[in-house]
Formats: sequence, C-alpha cells, structure tokens
Amino acid sequence: MSTAHRAAASAPARVAVVTGVGLAVPGLTLPDELLGTVRDGGFDPATGLVGRDLRHKDRASRLALRATAPALRAAGLFDGDRYTGSGDTTAVVVSTNVGILENVCSFADTIARDTVLGLSPLGLPQTSSNVIAGSVAMAHGLRGPNVTLCNGPTSGLDALYWARALIVTGRADTAVVIGVEPTGDIVTKLLGTPALDGAVALVLESADRATERGARIRATVTGCAREADLAGAVARAGGFTPDLWLTEAADDPAGPPAGSVLDPAAGLGAASGALGVLQAAAAVAHLDTHGGHTVLATCGGPEGDGVAAVFLTGPDHTP
Repeated sequence: MSTAHRAAASAPARVAVVTGVGLAVPGLTLPDELLGTVRDGGFDPATGLVGRDLRHKDRASRLALRATAPALRAAGLFDGDRYTGSGDTTAVVVSTNVGILENVCSFADTIARDTVLGLSPLGLPQTSSNVIAGSVAMAHGLRGPNVTLCNGPTSGLDALYWARALIVTGRADTAVVIGVEPTGDIVTKLLGTPALDGAVALVLESADRATERGARIRATVTGCAREADLAGAVARAGGFTPDLWLTEAADDPAGPPAGSVLDPAAGLGAASGALGVLQAAAAVAHLDTHGGHTVLATCGGPEGDGVAAVFLTGPDHTP
C-alpha cells in the first residue's frame, strides 16, 4: 500500500481514544510489561489456546480472540459472557502479514499429496486472510466494518490509521484493533528469524461515546500518517516533540528528538504485522502513568514502501 495517509489539517469533529488494551503474548500479562519489568507467569500458548470456544480455529484466530477479550474487559465492554456495546457500530481491524501462511502451505501440501479430495471443508475458511477478523466479529457479535491489512512492516500502525478513520468519519463508534502473528516452521523459514507467537488488541472509541458511558480514556490517537521516509511521516502526523519514541530504528538520523527511545518488541521475535499495535499498547501503558506526555510510534523504513507514524497523547496532555 503506497498511498500516503493524510493527517487532518485541523482537529476532526470526532476524536478517537483508546479505552482498552489486551495481550496474548507468551510470558506477558499486562501492557506495562512491554516497557520493562515482566511479572511472573504470563500468557502460555500451551494452556491459553485451548477451550471449546477455540475449536476448529486457526492459531492466529485463537491468539486474536485471547487478546480481544481482556481488551474489551479493560474497556468495560465485556461482562465475561458477552459484548455489552453496540455490535452494529463496532468495527474490527486486524493487522497480520503471515497469519494464514501455515494454513495455506498445509493445504497446498495436502492437494499435492492427496488432490483436492483430501481437503477438509472445516479448514477452508482458514486460508482466507480475513478469517481472523471474521472470527473475532462472530465471537462477539460485532457487525460494523470488518477489515484485514496485510501491509508489510507498517501494517500495525496502518490498522490504527484506518480504525481512527472509521471513528472520525462516523462509520463506527468503536473499533477493535488487533495485531497478530503466529509462529511456525514455515513462518520462521520465510522471515529468516524466530517470529512472535502472539497478539495484542486495542479498543478505540469516539471520545464522545467513551465519555457518555463513563469509560476511562487512556490515550488519544492524535495524529497518523504514512510517507516515503521517517521525517515526512512524523511531520505529517503532527510533528510533535515526543516524550517517548517507540521504534526499531533508534539510530535513524532523521528521527525526532525524544525524551527516551524504546523498542517494545525487542526480544519477542519478529513482530511483523503486530509490531505497530504492540507499540501502541506500550504507548498506552506509558500514558497510564504519564498522562501529560506525548508518545510517537513508527514502523517501516527505506527497505519497505514507506514509514508509518502515529502520535498518542495522554488524558492530561495540553496541546
């Protein structure tokens, strides 16, 4: 996707805010662990990806569902049994680059060995890139716009851009944004490095809707942009001076001056399409304790087809 994301010239009539975050990342429990200290325990895929609600689902969908439930619960939109918001106005936006790779290769192997007669109809939906977003929507009765991005290094932040756009333009009041990448031998071979086996979910809402229902606003998605280079993306997203910059490219001379720089995905494996959403989750965790700060997240680089930048500000931020 090479079209630039144009940041609004003035404040939009509707503002997108973050009210919930959830993780299904091995060894982690809460989003603040993306910033440093990790608690004992944490998510274990061996025990966390089982249950009747996950039967006949691919690994990426199972990870996404396990991240979505705590995000909705944190936003006050899940009572443990059902989604308590308006399903008709809730969108699902998923970012994944290799989410169905293992499924497609497995089906190709089956066809080569047994012809199409060896395929199981139960598994065919798992070869669609939108199966993850569809699984989340069906599990929670979310009937708003349903989008999957498989957009390379910037995919996670692009998902935030489109979720924000759906809210700002009134196409949705709430959006569940999920970044998910499952691991596997084929994924590792393709990427050439160990990959993330996890998911992260954010709940975005219009500020008016969140305020109306008394939800805790944890961050505002202040600006989003996508440009050919880092400096252009940061400038178009708002050009603020961040207190914290979340990036893999800390040594880029075009980077903005920042109070501190952090790669929250370091040590988790190649995060690919989940990277931008992981960065946003870490930003929310930082803003939970530094409500007046500004956080910048950036993905992509010269080796790809662009750079995406997203600014998030805390609830106590003063422009």
